[in-house]
Amino acid sequence: MTGEPMTGTAVPTPRGRGAELYRWIPFSLSALAATVITLVMLLICADIGMRYFFSAPINGVTDIVSFATVACVFLQLGSMIRDGRMIRADFLFGRWASKRPALASALDATFFAVGAFLLWQALLWLWNDFSTSFNSGEFYGAVGAYQLTVWPFKLAVAVGCAVALVEAVARVLGSARQLLTRRDVTARDRVPIAIFGLSVAGFVLANFGIDASPITIGLMSLAGLLVAVAIGMPVAFALLGLSFLGIWLVRHNPAIAENALGITVSSTVRSYEFGVVPLFVMMGLLLDKADVGRDAFQVAVFLLRRIRGGLGIATVAANAIFASITGSSIASAAVFSRIAAPPMIEGGYTARFAVGVVAGSSVLGMLIPPSLLLIIYGLIAEASIGDLFVAAILPGLLLTAALSITIVAMASFFPGFVGRPRPVETESMTLPQMLQRLMPVVGIVGLVMGGIYAGVFTPTEAGAVGAAGAFLVGFARRKLSFESVSRVVLETGYIAAGILFLIIAASLYGRMLTMSTIPMQMTAFVTGLDLGMLAFLAIYFVVVLLLGMILDSTSIMLIILPMVLPVVASFGGDPVWFGIVTVIAVEIGLLTPPFGLSVFVVKASLPPGFVKLGDIFAGAAPFVAAMVIVTVLIMAFPQISLALL
Repeated sequence: MTGEPMTGTAVPTPRGRGAELYRWIPFSLSALAATVITLVMLLICADIGMRYFFSAPINGVTDIVSFATVACVFLQLGSMIRDGRMIRADFLFGRWASKRPALASALDATFFAVGAFLLWQALLWLWNDFSTSFNSGEFYGAVGAYQLTVWPFKLAVAVGCAVALVEAVARVLGSARQLLTRRDVTARDRVPIAIFGLSVAGFVLANFGIDASPITIGLMSLAGLLVAVAIGMPVAFALLGLSFLGIWLVRHNPAIAENALGITVSSTVRSYEFGVVPLFVMMGLLLDKADVGRDAFQVAVFLLRRIRGGLGIATVAANAIFASITGSSIASAAVFSRIAAPPMIEGGYTARFAVGVVAGSSVLGMLIPPSLLLIIYGLIAEASIGDLFVAAILPGLLLTAALSITIVAMASFFPGFVGRPRPVETESMTLPQMLQRLMPVVGIVGLVMGGIYAGVFTPTEAGAVGAAGAFLVGFARRKLSFESVSRVVLETGYIAAGILFLIIAASLYGRMLTMSTIPMQMTAFVTGLDLGMLAFLAIYFVVVLLLGMILDSTSIMLIILPMVLPVVASFGGDPVWFGIVTVIAVEIGLLTPPFGLSVFVVKASLPPGFVKLGDIFAGAAPFVAAMVIVTVLIMAFPQISLALL
């Protein structure tokens, strides 16, 4: 996913026979999208087999995957809105939802009203695009070879957008109804609601009422974006809305903004390369179901049982192994909260230290390849995903070693913080037994990374092969049933659609920034300051850390990279090396308050009252320091990441 989503709260929708019948529509579209993702995996695997064993590749696979990716995003969108799964920052909005529900309802109605307007504008363009394709008989391919009719895919996109529009309107009406029917709304609630409404109106009127330069409009849109995201507006709607408004103002023509919106939503992820996202998400979820993380932890515990802080180091080692197949820090945090924290506490470690180790080591999930965040960076920066994976190997091992050394140092010099661990009692394992438990990890990682590095697979093909291998592992271990596979496939669709829709929104934001000339002006400004690469990196690192306190990893990258990549290029920086620096810096935000998504995932994964949120942040603090040191080393010595290329 995804990308590390923070989801909102679903708002009750109208009830009644008609509403009950309608609710099956978005669910059916989600099930269709999930099925398509599975079929895409099988199609890619079949194409690989036909190509290598029979020299007869299947025609049109890249085109089918490209169009199916866009269709799957929009087929899932309605269910995402209905179930409150839009990616958003909840550190303020979640507090208001529990303590200031009237304010939260007013904000939610406003946010989704903006979303409904944008979806309506997109639907008009998409329906016209479908009609043109249908009437003209548009197809991809070549006559006499293969012909892929395009209009069914475009119809699916338009239908999905229409259902999402209905769900957004229902969300607005549900929030408005909650606001209007509440009897406990006081002046304390009405004042901030009025201020918010006047601020929005003033922002729009100020933009339309002044003849501002493009760069001023861009800066105002950027400021508005940060505020909107911070108060809980779904990140994709904030990006789309302020980009739409910014393009309108820069070009003084709403038609240009409408056309840019339509082109962006229909074509941004219509590429074979974007198919890699759902496939890697599926692989990670399936291997999680197969208990691969638990097996890795048990092996690590046995091997490290006699070392000071051995259970903590075992958690780090198992997280590193698990990271190599899931590519998700959130998945690692959720899994090891359940399988590592309780045994550590039973072994004499303090709860604060135990959960801190779990949260701190979970960040390995986004660095050790194959990593979902590296895939997203590669798609944004147009860098080789294979090179990024290889470049992350040494930094990943370095970070794993740094976290392990931190645990040993804390156990030696700060026993009060760590606790008084007792000797670990664990089942004895022979070498064949350990190899048997680790074989799924070794096999799939070797298949995926070896295939990419040897040039046998593209990253998308490697994702399909890895997902197919994960299916085989799960069934061989008897961990998968029809019901569990259905849940995994549906969850894959939700996570992938959330990430890809965010990328769509960020693409329009990038167009607006280009029109505003901010990237060019920023490049000229930074170059003129004669800072040098290291000084620029220091500023960039601080900015990313600050953004990490309020935003999720994917959102940070999508917002900031369009502005800084041109600057890095002007300094002659290697985009692959900069990607490794960016991912580690962004991941530190998963451990820092007030957002600290990995910290919240750890808290949510443990029983109520198991540990306080503040204790998790305190326990993770030493690992934040270790990550900062590793990041500085990679900044200063790029060859740490580039040595294997």
